[in-house]
Order: sequence, then C-alpha cells, then structure tokens
Amino acid sequence: MTQSIHELLDILDLEQLEHNLYRGRSPQVGWQRVFGGQVIGQSLIAAQRTVADDRFVHSLHCYFMRAGDPAVPIIYQVDRLRDGGSFTTRRVTAIQHGHAIFSLECSFQVEEEGLEHQLPAPLDVPQPEELASYFELLENTGHEIPESVRKFWARERPLEIRPVNTKHYTTREKLPPYQSVWMRMNGPVPDSRQLQSAILAYASDMTLIDTATFAHGRIGFDPEIQMASLDHAMWFHRPHKLDDWLLYTHDSPTTIGSRGLARGFLYSRDGRLIASTVQEGLIRLRTAKK
Repeated sequence: MTQSIHELLDILDLEQLEHNLYRGRSPQVGWQRVFGGQVIGQSLIAAQRTVADDRFVHSLHCYFMRAGDPAVPIIYQVDRLRDGGSFTTRRVTAIQHGHAIFSLECSFQVEEEGLEHQLPAPLDVPQPEELASYFELLENTGHEIPESVRKFWARERPLEIRPVNTKHYTTREKLPPYQSVWMRMNGPVPDSRQLQSAILAYASDMTLIDTATFAHGRIGFDPEIQMASLDHAMWFHRPHKLDDWLLYTHDSPTTIGSRGLARGFLYSRDGRLIASTVQEGLIRLRTAKK
C-alpha cells in the first residue's frame, strides 16, 4: 500500500466525538485550502456511520460555502432526517472556526431488483495502458506544461490519472468542452462497499469542473481565473471494488454568470456505468489591480 493511499484511508477514518458528531483531519501537504473531494468523502463517511449496514448510498447533493482550512480539524454534524422502510436520508454539516463550510444531503436505499438500462461507454477512447501518466507526461513534454500544472502533476496522490488528451494544458486555443481521463487507486482498497463509495466520491471531484474552461482557451490553473467548486451532486448506480481503471468522461453544457457547469460519467473498464456527477463552479476572470 502506498503512503498516499494509507493517508487517504486514515483521513476517512473519522473520530466520533458524540452522538451524530464526528471529527476529521486534513493531510498536511501544503495546500492553501482543503480539497473538496476530501470533504465530500468525509461527510459521506459521517452519514454512513448513522445508517444501517444493509442500506447503501444512491445519491448525494452538496454545497461548498467556505474554503476549508487544512491546518485545523473539521467537525461533522449529522442530522437524521428520515429512516423509512426502504430509504434513509441524512444531512451533514461540516464546521470550522464556528462556521459551516460545507453541507451535504444524501440518501440510502435497501437494494432492490427492477428495470435496468444504461448509456453505453464511449467506444473511441484509448485504453489506459496506451496513455501516459502525469509523471510520464512531465518527463516527455515537461517543457510545454505550465509550471502550476507541473507542480500539481508532480505530487504523489492516492489515485493515478491518465488524461486521454492534454492539448488544453499546452495551448490557449478554444477547444470543445469535453474530456476523458482514466483513473485508478494507487493501491488496494478495503473490501467495504461503504468505504469504496466514499473513495469514489473523493475521486469524483478530480478534473471535473476544469472542463468548463476549455471552450474559452483556459485551464483551472490559469492565474487569470478564480475557480472554486460551488456545488456537487453524485448518483451511485452500481457498486465497484475500485480494483481496476475507471473511465471518467466529462462535458460542460454551459458557462455563464462567472459559473461553469460540468457533467461526468464514471464507467468501469468493462463498460458498466458506475456513477454520474454534476458540478457547478465559480469561474471568474480576475480583474487587474490598478
């Protein structure tokens, strides 16, 4: 198990303070604010701690209200909104410095049989073995990659990402607002469906909102752009053990009012639709100081 995977599992193992009250910490990696996927994953763990083991998350909806401070713990308060015959609903509020920084509502369901269909996975996407990792891209084309992107790619992280296309990193050309990346965990994940769902929620915040900048010849690391996640929604369709590559496809239907919208679909290597996501983010052009 890599150190980054060990660290991720550690930060998802929340400390229970009191009934419905949990505490989580952030990795000390020099980030100025807490990664949004971390808060989503920790909030989902807190909610799951209050739900019967035979019920699994099928959807979550959340809002980012303040930037998280990685230097201090995050308190997670769970409200038990409903325990029904088939569905359970929870609300989680993440608190720092006396203020709510994030809120999540999620729904759990007892597994049932029913009608089933899905949109097929894209057929024209190269397999992950045909693509370069971030580290390999740095070695092969590092001189073309902006310094801010180089620093991000060089960090060890709990999941490996292999982008299908990297043109948006090396040009200011306006590109279609689509992208696909392969991702997998950098080590084994425990055989716990609850934990696997939380890790998938963590990973779902990676690369998604960046897609809303492509049509404008920008990237999320552009110093002329202020970017931040505003809300995030996710639907869990099928369980996955996270033991192989996942294809994460994105598109961005619109950007307007300093906000960008992006949608994502997570497919297993054999084409099963595992989860769907939607995220809106702040995408604000910075005005030069006079």
